[in-house]
Amino acid sequence: MANEKKFVQAITSRNEDFAQWYTDVVKEAKLCDYSSVKGCLNYLPNGYAIWENIQKNLDARFKETGVENVYLPVLIPESLLQKEKDHIEGFAPEVAWVTHGGLEKLEERFCIRPTSETLFCDHWQKVVKSYRDLPLIWNQWNAVLRWEKTTRPFLRSREFLWQEGHTLHATYEEAEERTKMMFDVYYDFVTKDLAIPLIGGRKTESEKFAGAQDTYTIEAMMHDGKALQSGTSHFFGNAFPDSFDIKYLDKENNLHSAYETSWGMSTRIIGAIIMVHGDDSGLVLPPRIAPTQVMVIPIAQHKEGVLDKANKLYDRLKKHGIRVKIDDSEKSPGFKFSEQEILGIPTRIEIGPRDIENGECVICRRDNGEKITVKLEEIETKLEELLETIQTDMYNKASKFLNSHVYFANTLDEMKEIAKDKIGFIKAPWCGNSECEDIIKAETGGFGSRCIPFNQPKVRSKCACCGKDAEDIVVWGKSY
Repeated sequence: MANEKKFVQAITSRNEDFAQWYTDVVKEAKLCDYSSVKGCLNYLPNGYAIWENIQKNLDARFKETGVENVYLPVLIPESLLQKEKDHIEGFAPEVAWVTHGGLEKLEERFCIRPTSETLFCDHWQKVVKSYRDLPLIWNQWNAVLRWEKTTRPFLRSREFLWQEGHTLHATYEEAEERTKMMFDVYYDFVTKDLAIPLIGGRKTESEKFAGAQDTYTIEAMMHDGKALQSGTSHFFGNAFPDSFDIKYLDKENNLHSAYETSWGMSTRIIGAIIMVHGDDSGLVLPPRIAPTQVMVIPIAQHKEGVLDKANKLYDRLKKHGIRVKIDDSEKSPGFKFSEQEILGIPTRIEIGPRDIENGECVICRRDNGEKITVKLEEIETKLEELLETIQTDMYNKASKFLNSHVYFANTLDEMKEIAKDKIGFIKAPWCGNSECEDIIKAETGGFGSRCIPFNQPKVRSKCACCGKDAEDIVVWGKSY
């Protein structure tokens, strides 16, 4: 019992110290740990398994829209990076350089990719000649390196895993449509598979991706009220293609510019899953993304027939397509329950001598602790239904939290008052001037612009900062 108690107490309460709670969950759930290189992570089996499911589900959605996977090099020549001025200026502080090959100094430095727009454009310039070569709808799953000063597991690390999609189109309209399409893919995936509610919209000029014409973003609210940018889709227009002299001939042999998009989601989304759904006992994973959906735990397993019945139950569920594990270790049931909870496994099945005698078992929900007695002959159907119920309930709970922590303000004083006393987002009118954006962030203690939400009615209001006519209602918030 002492060991079981120590296991549970390893996690700090969310309300006591949210930052420490997050670190404790990452550590105790064995998701990742730091390597010998500051800011670089060792992704451990429990954490990487979540990323594998994210990759699997998201990749399937990509391919439904015509995306093809490729892989381009990790090194970018400095001369290549310099071709797009705005892009290199945006990334310059975070770039890591390779200066030597073996013992010899290189004639030209190589950047370890922070992102790959320049690599894609360099290739496309060589292969795109005609309208018949377009569109190119490509994506790569890879790692990138950005020399961040401050790092936290998943949320901000120097090397991280992600996917980066890059597409090239014959027309402005096609490229813009693809940008919006990929935004929709991200939005649908995060809300449905990760059970995370979102506010989606367009980034302001100062917050958009370096070199992009427009950036569309999905913003999630963490349990401490801060925003996490969870995925972005960028419309580049023809800035990158023109910088690389990518032109194509149309049907009449006229030469035209091409248009580009890029879009990405990274392992920081695992941080969102932790901070949206987790509780004081550890992770709470949505069933659709959980590596293990149910843990079978035999009770009094030393008694005759218990382990045999538990293993048969495991085999049945696995054959049915449910992701299942069995804990037949010598640990006590209490310790096993604590481990299942800290790992966020959506359900556990408890089965002991009395359950077997009655032809039933007990299913315990991780999200709310509810216990349900189920007949063994109905276990596949009932568990499948329960997993979908948990998925829906988790989304509804998080959505209720988000909606109850979005506040409205018309003036800077109102924004300051809300920022002082509450956590969450503030919706307030803005004139479009970046100076007002900076003032609002400074005066509210860090509430920056998160996005200009889509599908909002035309604004007839005054800027919360300067009092001039407002262009948009903006979502403001502190962020990771």
